[in-house]
Amino acid sequence: MMTPRENAMAIFRHEQPDYYGDFMNAMQLVPDPVLLEGMIPQDGQPYADAWGTVWKFMPGAPGRHPYITEENKVIKDIERWEEYLKVPSLEGLDFTQAQKVADQTDRREKFVGFMFSGGLFERSHFLMGMEDALMNYMEYPDEMKALLRVVADYKIAYIKLMAEKIHPDVIFYHDDWGSKQNVFLPPAVWRDIIKPLQQEISDTIHNCGMIYMHHADCICQPIVRDMVELGIDIWQGVIAQNDIVEIQRITEGKLAMVGGVDGPKIDLEGMSEELIRQEARRAIDTYCPAGRFYPGIPNGQCYNKRNDAIVKDELEKYGREFALKHPI
Repeated sequence: MMTPRENAMAIFRHEQPDYYGDFMNAMQLVPDPVLLEGMIPQDGQPYADAWGTVWKFMPGAPGRHPYITEENKVIKDIERWEEYLKVPSLEGLDFTQAQKVADQTDRREKFVGFMFSGGLFERSHFLMGMEDALMNYMEYPDEMKALLRVVADYKIAYIKLMAEKIHPDVIFYHDDWGSKQNVFLPPAVWRDIIKPLQQEISDTIHNCGMIYMHHADCICQPIVRDMVELGIDIWQGVIAQNDIVEIQRITEGKLAMVGGVDGPKIDLEGMSEELIRQEARRAIDTYCPAGRFYPGIPNGQCYNKRNDAIVKDELEKYGREFALKHPI
């Protein structure tokens, strides 16, 4: 019997797995010292992070969200961004908890993963708000390139530091490049401003001997060939609003993917158990035949606990059944 790590690598290598399951189940995430320093109480009050971005964590919400106004936005004028931007220091970070979790993880059983949040695009709109960011990408591309050069240098330095201190097997890099309808930026703009810096980040991850798994639970279909060119090993968060079968065709199996279950569709109070299980089976039947696919909920879970338990139970059972009935 394969360990979760061995099974995940079998899928990655297009070899016969014991079962088709979510890659996340084969990975132990270590605490991020930067995120730990920036944790805020769930009281709905505003708190600034190390970059100066203000956040709120509303009672009952699944997580914190940026709370950006005209008064508190960090960068108020993109042409003067250097006057406003203060890059946090990486000196003195406490890796104790991350090291403890990494040391306690049997890497023969599971990957050690580091969740790397706030990618280039996300950090840009955290600093100035989404409306300003989208306008600035279009109207001030040179200024945005210069700003993101600094942000990318910070990201690259942190990846190297984490590799030195912990050496994760996987960098779980977060940057949502779109919504459920489309990518946020015209692909030509994304390719001009984001892609070259993202290439440096990808190269750093690989030069440190780690897997690059990119989280984007959104539409990325217009740029999936670019994702292959960047060297992204695994795209985590593939929502069903993408034409996943077409993506598998045009990327020629070069991009492993995690997701496929339409989480919001089944995350509804009172939904029948059979419809929930049907969605899990649909994802496996539709996307696993092409290989290198890990069926799962793109954002990780249904918020309705009953529905979450049902869909994950079906994924586990049917994922094993499918692997047996469809040998490679």
